Amino acid sequence: MRGKIKKVKAFIMPDPLYNSVAVEKFINYAMTDGKKNAARKTVYGALDIAKEELKSKSPADLLESTLNKIAPIVEVKSRRVGGANYQVPMEVKEPRKTALAMRWLLESAKSQKGQPMSKKLAQEIINVAHNTGSALKKREEVHKMAEANRAFAHFARY
Repeated sequence: MRGKIKKVKAFIMPDPLYNSVAVEKFINYAMTDGKKNAARKTVYGALDIAKEELKSKSPADLLESTLNKIAPIVEVKSRRVGGANYQVPMEVKEPRKTALAMRWLLESAKSQKGQPMSKKLAQEIINVAHNTGSALKKREEVHKMAEANRAFAHFARY
């Protein structure tokens, strides 16, 4: 028998401007090819634009509330039971929730065309604040899929 290996989580320092771990994590998600300064400029620019548009007090709080709105509660996972694959709805635990929310926010911003990334990201944050936008649509699709497969919930292993 092998011993259980303990995973060590990386400690993320808060970002220098807003002193927020969530903003730093989002910057890390936005980073491509290891260009952190470019990702910082993009994210900070987007948060400033969204702050001006929504007349919010703190951009860090704005990002956190946006991510909380986008984060899924349930998702479907494939389970093989008796030779058949079932889409089983399962609750999403915390680290995956925020990871999915960040990923969906960035994907929806990247899918827009014709503007700099900071403006696209700011527009998506504004859309989420107004309960529209493709990131929220993605969350609703995931929830609908889980609701449709609720009959298979008894196959879930927790």
